Amino acid sequence: MKVKRVVANIATQDTAAAQHFYQDVLGLDVLMDRGWIVTCGSAETMTVQISFMTEGGSGTPVPDLSIEVDDVDEALAAMRKAGFAIEYGPADEPWGVRRFFVRDPFGRLVMSFRTGDG
Repeated sequence: MKVKRVVANIATQDTAAAQHFYQDVLGLDVLMDRGWIVTCGSAETMTVQISFMTEGGSGTPVPDLSIEVDDVDEALAAMRKAGFAIEYGPADEPWGVRRFFVRDPFGRLVMSFRTGDG
């Protein structure tokens, strides 16, 4: 058996707010929209990962979602332009990632990051 993907599910009555945050601001593709469910991801490729954490590193809380991006500063600028408050960072962490934390429209803590090698 092979796991093909991992999807985090967030309960909401406002799928339009989800599309604004995840599609319009982060640039993810809408892979499925049935009105009551909207699935966002990458139409090209998406790696399967799940992390188990006792803390978020550098004294931060554990984020609900971690989203790797190719340009953290561009993602940060998009979040600020869209009016989302940055809760942590941007920070260059000692383990080789540049990251920031933001809350999505549903109060979930989202970490946006880029590794130093990519």
